[in-house]
Amino acid sequence: MEPSNHTRVTEFIMQGLFDHPHHQGLFFGLFLCLYTAVVMGNSLIIVAIVLHPPLHTPMYFFIANLATLDIMCSSSVLPKMMKNLMQEKKTISFDGCMAQVFAFTLSGGIELMLLTIMSYDRYVAICHPLRYVNLMTKRICISLAIGVWAVGVVNSVVNTLIMLRLDFCGPNLIQHFFCEIPPVLALSCSSIYLNQVMMILADIFLAMGNFMLTTVSYSFIIITILKIRSSKGKQRAFSTCSSHLLVVTLFYSSIIYTYIRPTSSYSLDKDKLVAIMYTLVTPILNPLIYSLRNRDIKMAFRKIYLCLRFSTVGLLLEVFLARSQRRGAPS
Repeated sequence: MEPSNHTRVTEFIMQGLFDHPHHQGLFFGLFLCLYTAVVMGNSLIIVAIVLHPPLHTPMYFFIANLATLDIMCSSSVLPKMMKNLMQEKKTISFDGCMAQVFAFTLSGGIELMLLTIMSYDRYVAICHPLRYVNLMTKRICISLAIGVWAVGVVNSVVNTLIMLRLDFCGPNLIQHFFCEIPPVLALSCSSIYLNQVMMILADIFLAMGNFMLTTVSYSFIIITILKIRSSKGKQRAFSTCSSHLLVVTLFYSSIIYTYIRPTSSYSLDKDKLVAIMYTLVTPILNPLIYSLRNRDIKMAFRKIYLCLRFSTVGLLLEVFLARSQRRGAPS
C-alpha cells in the first residue's frame, strides 16, 4: 500500500456545550462550583470510609472505589471544558484528546463492572446472610477490585490504541464538549470498522453483560424481600440496597440512551445533556445518595468535622499562646 499523503490533524476544535458567548463567565462559575462539589463530596466519602472503622466492610470498600471513579470521570472532562469556556477558540491537542478518550473509557468501563459487583454484594447480604462473611472476605473483595480495574485498563488501552491507528486528515470539529469515542470516530478519514467492532463487543460484554448480571441480582433480591413476612423486615432489607439501586438506575439510564441505540439516531443537543448527566450530575448525586440515608456515614462525617474543628481550634490556640509568650517575654 502507498503511504498516505494526508496531513495529520494535530488538534481538534470543540463545539462546546453552550452557544451563548456572553454567558461563558457565568457558566464557568457554575461548573467550577459543581466540579468542586464533585471532588469535595467524593473525597469526603473516601476519607470517611478510610477513617471510620465501622465502614470497613465490603460494600463501603466498593463505594470508595466508586467515589474514586467519579472524581476520575469528572476530572477527565470538566477542567478542559471550563478552560475552553473562557477561550474564544475551543481547542484540544490530538494527544490530549486521546488521553481524554482513555481516561473517560477507563472510568466508564470500571464503573459498569463495579456496580455489578456491588449488586452481587447486596444479593449475598440479603439472600445468603449467613454465608456473607465467607463469600465476601477481605481477600475476595480486593481480588474483585483488582480484577475490575485490570479489565477496565485493558479495555481502555485497546480502544485507545485502535483509535491512534486512524487517520484524521479532514475536518477537525468535534461535535461535543469533550473527546468521546463516537464523535471522534466521525472525523476519521480511514476505515473505522475495527473500532465499531470493538464498540459492539464492549456494548455486549461490558454494558449488556453487566446490566444483565445486575438485573439478575436484583431479581433474586426482590423475590427474597417479598418472601419476608413482616413489613418492618421488608423495609429493613430494602433499605440496605435502595441507595445502590438508585445509583444503578441513574448510571444505566444515561449509558443505555447514549450507546445502546443506532448511530443514525444521535441528536447533538440531547447527547450533550446526557453527557452532563454522567460526567457531572451523577458524580454529585452519588455521595449524596450514599450519605443522606446512611447513619454510619453521617457518624463518620461528624467525626471528621469534630477532628477538623478541634485541630483548627488547637492550631489557633497555639498561635495565640505563642504570640502571648512573645509579648510577655522580657526585651
